[in-house]
Amino acid sequence: MNYTFHQLIIFLKLVELQSVTKTAEELHLTQPAVSIQLKNLQDQFNLPLFEIVSRKVFITEFGVEIAAVAQRMIDEARSMQYLQDTFNDKLAGSLNIAIVSTAKYVMPYFLSSFLETNPSIDLKMEVTNRQMVVRSLENNEIDFAMVSVLPKKLLLHKIALLQNKLYLVAGKNYNPATAVDAIDLSNIPLLFREEGSATRNAMEVFLKKEGIRPSKKIELMSNEAVKQAVIAGLGLSIMPVIGLQDELENGSLKIIEHPRLPIITEWNIVWLKAKNQSRVATAFVDHLNRHKAAIIRENFKIH
Repeated sequence: MNYTFHQLIIFLKLVELQSVTKTAEELHLTQPAVSIQLKNLQDQFNLPLFEIVSRKVFITEFGVEIAAVAQRMIDEARSMQYLQDTFNDKLAGSLNIAIVSTAKYVMPYFLSSFLETNPSIDLKMEVTNRQMVVRSLENNEIDFAMVSVLPKKLLLHKIALLQNKLYLVAGKNYNPATAVDAIDLSNIPLLFREEGSATRNAMEVFLKKEGIRPSKKIELMSNEAVKQAVIAGLGLSIMPVIGLQDELENGSLKIIEHPRLPIITEWNIVWLKAKNQSRVATAFVDHLNRHKAAIIRENFKIH
């Protein structure tokens, strides 16, 4: 057999995404280049690895088994590289992080210089909802999580990073007919994140404290979806300002000042107290403690 690791990596991505087009996009390759490498890999076997039916990719039972072996081979190859780097006194290994969706506007800035300084570290960062982040922590599947509200039932270490401010926001065409502090939010459609979201919980606590019962609630499953709905004029929402900087600057969104807003929480990097941290994870904690102030000062405008 004469397959390459490059072919195996492409095939594993195909198994994950089940689309040649998406595989090409994910790996920053052209679609013909991906197709050629997949054909060259397939030529090494007398059984099909995958089938394309009505332009859809289906991985065969044989392909699934080959993918499992290929993943073990890739993992072992990485372990060899880690071992070599370790013997050369380089920091090597993997860093697994799960973050809530809004944290994607924050977390990369705290990673970039660390990964640039330590090029032998592989990063896996999952962007998902809060419930999945907490579940990953509970199951000890990750090294770190980034959340704004700490899960109460877990014993965690934390590093506080920066404030997370939530404001009432509207599209550019929204003009309140009354004084700002007299706006009746009960009569305005309000856009909410999904159940379990920390942003949703903060918004509901605020509305309850203010005695506001919205006449119309619209629920959306991501911060980006809420933002686009507010821009389109579907209603108002209370959102973290950290993900709205471009829209506030270009005028497609505006903050509606309210005497009891913003809601202020805090972005935290957290990890289980019982977890035995790897050398890479320990180095990342040290990096955050030494550099977080400079990273915040250089990259974040606090409204």
